[in-house]
Amino acid sequence: MDIRIRSFKEYEQKYAQSVDEPDSFWNEVAQQYIWRKPYEKVCQWEFETPDVQWFLGGKMNITENCLDRHLAARGNKTALVWEPNDPRVGAVKLTYRELHEKVCQLANALKSQGVVKGDRVIIYMPMVPELTIAVLACARIGAVHSVVFAGFSANALSDRINDASATMVITADGLNRGAKQVPLKRVVDEALESCTTIQKVIVFDCVGWKPELHAGRDIWWHDAIDGMALSCEAEEMDSEDMLFILYTSGSTGKPKGVVHTCGGYMVYAGYSFQNVFQIEENDVYWCTADIGWITGHTYIVYGPLLSGTTTVMFEGVPTFPDAGRFWQVCDKHGVTVFYTAPTAIRALMACGLDHVLPYNLHSLRLLGTVGEPINDEAWRWYYLHIGKEKCPIVDTWWQTETGGIMISGLGGLSPMNPAHAGFPLPGIQPVLLDQEGKEITSNEVEGYLCIKYPWPSMIRTTYGDHERCKHTYFSHYHNHYFTGDGAKRDENGLYRIIGRVDDVINVSGHRFGTAEIEEAINANKYVVESAVVGYPHDVKGQGIYAFVICDSMPEDAAIRRDEIIETVVEQIGRIAKPEKIQFVTGLPKTRSGKIMRRILRKVAEGDASNLGDISTLLDPDVVADIVKGAQ
Repeated sequence: MDIRIRSFKEYEQKYAQSVDEPDSFWNEVAQQYIWRKPYEKVCQWEFETPDVQWFLGGKMNITENCLDRHLAARGNKTALVWEPNDPRVGAVKLTYRELHEKVCQLANALKSQGVVKGDRVIIYMPMVPELTIAVLACARIGAVHSVVFAGFSANALSDRINDASATMVITADGLNRGAKQVPLKRVVDEALESCTTIQKVIVFDCVGWKPELHAGRDIWWHDAIDGMALSCEAEEMDSEDMLFILYTSGSTGKPKGVVHTCGGYMVYAGYSFQNVFQIEENDVYWCTADIGWITGHTYIVYGPLLSGTTTVMFEGVPTFPDAGRFWQVCDKHGVTVFYTAPTAIRALMACGLDHVLPYNLHSLRLLGTVGEPINDEAWRWYYLHIGKEKCPIVDTWWQTETGGIMISGLGGLSPMNPAHAGFPLPGIQPVLLDQEGKEITSNEVEGYLCIKYPWPSMIRTTYGDHERCKHTYFSHYHNHYFTGDGAKRDENGLYRIIGRVDDVINVSGHRFGTAEIEEAINANKYVVESAVVGYPHDVKGQGIYAFVICDSMPEDAAIRRDEIIETVVEQIGRIAKPEKIQFVTGLPKTRSGKIMRRILRKVAEGDASNLGDISTLLDPDVVADIVKGAQ
């Protein structure tokens, strides 16, 4: 059954059906997949607890739908194209049949190492084909995968291992990223010093190093798969069984494990992928994200493979060996659909057109952006110089917690407005609420973006702490999922995402809770207290600005800044390091002790003339000192 919408008129019809008859709508979408046992009910939900279930009683395995069902007609079609970090190294292509065999082989290896259904497996790997294979092998046997971005520190990795009570880590000796190499196995060894649940570590030989292997615990990937059969029966999973945990930052210091389940995630990943990108049989699709983030899960691995599409996976960075690398890869592989982050677009835009003009980019038919709102200037540059004014741009809004794209254009079928995400997909019912929770029905008015009806791929819980899930997403506004974003609609009803309204900073499309970064800064022995805010950054969208109180004002501020950055890198990873650190004698606090971040944001943005009423602060004089120090 074809679930692709073919015209804007059909979009409007499908949207109306999805609101009026949601069960009927989602039942039609779900019928394209293989269910070992049909589901008895499409959806059962309430947002109080919350308790949301989709395709109740249905039995399936997502890898049968990603791989097995394509073998008859697409067995020899390229499933995965891997483009290595170094352009002098040859690309790797795996057909659906070859990928199926490699997934089954590793699945058998995992079972032989004692992994069983329900076990949590941490995957901390480079962007190599084996990462995709590891994800699918876990899903094949019903193990819950949790991919951790390979830029995170040992502390951040151990936090996630311990929270998930994982029994296995799959990693590599090291990774290539641009001109750098990173010793992943060494990071894993350091992380495991404070973990008690890990029984086995599988190590992929990626860069040819020979790290120490701990006897009885560590095993090389090639030894683990040696002699393993190339077929493995897929574990039967309930629709609501856990598929993966993905850790994301929140407003408290502890990362939260977002849980996605098998059936609903499968249905929505394939549905959203096919419709947003208007996928054709011969497309070569490239999402430049890392699989350590949700974009990589849904739109490098699951969405494309569920749809029988050729998906490109890239090991490197956009500026290595030069700023033309993205466009060189597009020409090399005949990429037709290209999906990247506004951060990357702004960075490449700054490098100039000399890195774009050598490439013809004729294969491209559709462009996309993800991770943060795209600004007007970057949108127009992307449309003009990369899309040659012939490629529609889908500016996609969604979150780790939503599992898939929620608001977006549909591959050229729907109207575009620069820097506007567009209309909700059929099945998604967004609303704008004011502070009192009253729905805003007029356009051109900013409000809090909420969703009033469930969708199949939505978060089910935060692992091991359901109360946190309720508090974070369902307690702000009665009977609504709260996204944490502000938004408004233009005169035609297209949504524009304004940005975060909670204590989360979006750096290059990656979300960090202010408390998480403050906790890391405060771990420095000289720091007494800190407060972190986001501020506009030309390339990253938001930069991190830290206001820091030390035990005494540092004699050499540059040295102290470097020490603090080193602490943050050690605690979280380089991606979370502050761009600016200002040493202060105090922070603007209310008499109850709450830090007034509104004031700090204004200072960070260079708008100190518009601080509002500060008379209610415990010590209003501290603000003048902060403003003076910033200047």
